[in-house]
This record gives sequence, structure tokens and C-alpha cells, in this order.
Amino acid sequence: MTASLTLVVLMAVMYGTGIYVMLERSLTRLLIGFLLVGNATNILIFLMSGPSGSAPIVTGTAADENMVDPVPQVLMLTAIVINFGVVAFILALVYRSWWLAQLGDEGDTLTDEHAGETEASTEAAFAAVDEDDLAIQQVLDASNEHGDSDSDSGPIEDDPEAREKERR
Repeated sequence: MTASLTLVVLMAVMYGTGIYVMLERSLTRLLIGFLLVGNATNILIFLMSGPSGSAPIVTGTAADENMVDPVPQVLMLTAIVINFGVVAFILALVYRSWWLAQLGDEGDTLTDEHAGETEASTEAAFAAVDEDDLAIQQVLDASNEHGDSDSDSGPIEDDPEAREKERR
């Protein structure tokens, strides 16, 4: 296959336009330029792949002489995947910069929602949780699910109240 002059011109125009657009400071133009350069690279790989022929899957036949080299096809698929990944990353950068621009002077700093709280108010908030845990432990200690035999029970705590409950 001879390279089509139209594809060569298209590839050159896409490379030139893509690089020119990427030189701008805007992230959106960088994205558009990267897409143009990525597609121009795919056309370059296509042009350099050689003449068309039979599918590279069939082997052991007389058609092996006209078989296409599968390496350029793999390179083109790899270029597409890499292009997609970089475009997704640039889109994330564009969105993040837009989001930060909407915040204005506040920027990326967030206010502390717990700034007015003191240690006493925090302890008071968690006191109810501690009381619930203590009540659950007392109910479990009062229940006789594990039996009274000393061989089945674990070690007795050093707490005198726990030893008194164990004796009952």
C-alpha cells in the first residue's frame, strides 16, 4: 500500500495544529491539542504499517505470504488507550481548576466545623456512649449464658465488683 497523499497532509496538519494549540496556556486548548496529536499519531502508525493483506490470525495456509504485520495494530490500540487515559486526567485537571475558580478568594481552604467546641463538650457528647457500653456490660455480666463452671469461664478481672458478681 502506498501512502495516500491526503492522509499524509491530514496527519501533518493535525500535528501542526495540535502542537500550536497545546502552546496556549488554557487547559481546554491543551486538551484539544493533545487529542489532535494523539489522532495524528494513530494516522502515522496506520500509514507506516505497510500494505494491506489477510488477517494475522490465520496461519499454516498459502495466505501467510499476504499476512499483515499485527504489531502496528497493537501499537495503535495502545496509543488509543494511552490517549484516553491522558485525556481523562486532563479533564480532571480542567474540572478541578474550574471548581477552584468558582470558590474565589476562599480558595481551597475549608472552615473548621469543630472550631468552637471544647474538650468538655466533646467529653459530654461521648459520655452517653460510655454509659451505654457500661449498661450493656452489666446486662451481659448479669446474664448466665456461659454457665457457672469455673473451667469454662475466662480469667476473673481484678475489679472487686466483678468478683462479687462471679461468687453469686
